[in-house]
Amino acid sequence: MNPAEPSQPSRAITATLRVLVVDDEAPARARLRRLLLAHPQIHVVAEARNGREALELNATHAPDALFLDVQMPEVDGLSVAASLPDPPPAIVFVTAFDHYALPAFDAAAIDYLLKPADAEHVARAVQRLLARGTERQGSARPTPSQLVIPDRGRTWVIALGEIEWLEAADNYVVVHAGARSPLLRRTLTALLADLGDGFARTQRGAAVALAHVGSLQTLPKGDASVQMRSGAQVPCSRQFRGPLMQRLQARG
Repeated sequence: MNPAEPSQPSRAITATLRVLVVDDEAPARARLRRLLLAHPQIHVVAEARNGREALELNATHAPDALFLDVQMPEVDGLSVAASLPDPPPAIVFVTAFDHYALPAFDAAAIDYLLKPADAEHVARAVQRLLARGTERQGSARPTPSQLVIPDRGRTWVIALGEIEWLEAADNYVVVHAGARSPLLRRTLTALLADLGDGFARTQRGAAVALAHVGSLQTLPKGDASVQMRSGAQVPCSRQFRGPLMQRLQARG
């Protein structure tokens, strides 16, 4: 076989994978679509021109995998990955900058393609996707600079530093950021695992951004009330009060 030609997936693998292509450059989308359609197991369900469209089309089509550009205006691919609902589709990051490889694989990406994508490397990514199958698996995501939240007809872009506190609502999280409180379709536990050490849980259903905490008031029976700098008050149960105080003291 010519090394330049894509190797073929095993004949034993017959699953069809539904793929969403995300890139802000039309020629890059067209090239990737053409390379993907050379594989009969791949069905490209849609193309997104930016991060907002990516999340909207992901909600509409529920693809098995995203071929996701890392560098996009306003909302980058890492922020898209962090904002996907649980369990997320598989992700293959695509970018012209190889220094993004490390955070991409930290995000548990299936594979990583450098632009311009070529047939051999696309075939490798397809084989890895087929080996994974259509079962979605929860995994660590990259720590984002912002969250992108489609909610009730609008898409909110909220910088991580703007988030004051988080409130669980079944399989959603209410993201409190000033006057904005959109619903993100993730569990609080999964989201906190991705947001880094700037957030601390105050009870099973709530967590605060440490940078936005103004004071902590102890209540009877060991519970507490967290006073945010904005004036919001977040309940804190006894079991989380001690760890929260330690985290706040460590920040000085």
